[in-house]
Amino acid sequence: MTNAPTALSVNLNKVALVRNTRHLGIPSVTRAGVLCLQAGASGITVHPRPDERHIRAEDVYDLATVMQAWPDREFNIEGNPFQNLIGFVQDLRQRGLPLHQCTFVPDSEGQFTSDHGWNLAQDGPRLRGLIAQAQTLGVRVSLFMDADAGSVAGARAVGADRVELYTEPYAAAYGTTQQTAQLARFSQAARAAQAAGLGVNAGHDLNRDNLTDFLKQVPGVLEVSIGHALIGDALELGYAATVKDYLRCILEASA
Repeated sequence: MTNAPTALSVNLNKVALVRNTRHLGIPSVTRAGVLCLQAGASGITVHPRPDERHIRAEDVYDLATVMQAWPDREFNIEGNPFQNLIGFVQDLRQRGLPLHQCTFVPDSEGQFTSDHGWNLAQDGPRLRGLIAQAQTLGVRVSLFMDADAGSVAGARAVGADRVELYTEPYAAAYGTTQQTAQLARFSQAARAAQAAGLGVNAGHDLNRDNLTDFLKQVPGVLEVSIGHALIGDALELGYAATVKDYLRCILEASA
């Protein structure tokens, strides 16, 4: 566990998705990243899918170049290591560009969005070598996992440094009679991961309404990665005001 406030990594996929509807280069993904970093975001996350539906390969390298000017912030790339993710990890390191964390996510190529964690009984043997490969290149590895206390510790057995708890079930239950049960489930999963020596991240459908309650009840969350809700809020409030309000939510949880 840590007493430091949870880090906020801004996922820029939705900025790229809007940009890709035209051929004008706007809105700028790199400009969005800079504005979020200037407002206090701890890092930037992207998920370059093979079909480039939002983040494109050039965005990954452009953002990594931007991150050189922010040595105290982190660049996180997420994706399926059985598809294109490891190629980006290798290429960024060969170019001498920053990459601090890669998050392995078990998405199929045509999947609409991330909607489940790894089945380590099935995929663990294949993941182990890829995790070691990324770590050899100096990159921390986080595995996207369902909040199941009985399975998250398996991420340590295959060599991962962290898990990212898939928070959509909590978000769907927020404000309902199931909220308390979901928070207990996530708290148990986080404690199990930490007991196994893993760091804990979280992400998916977290927003300004549900974030503070989550962080108050789930101990020691090192990082939240937030994209869809944050970019939606930024359409109304602007990047700077939105990032600052998410940071307020985080600080309220640690007060």
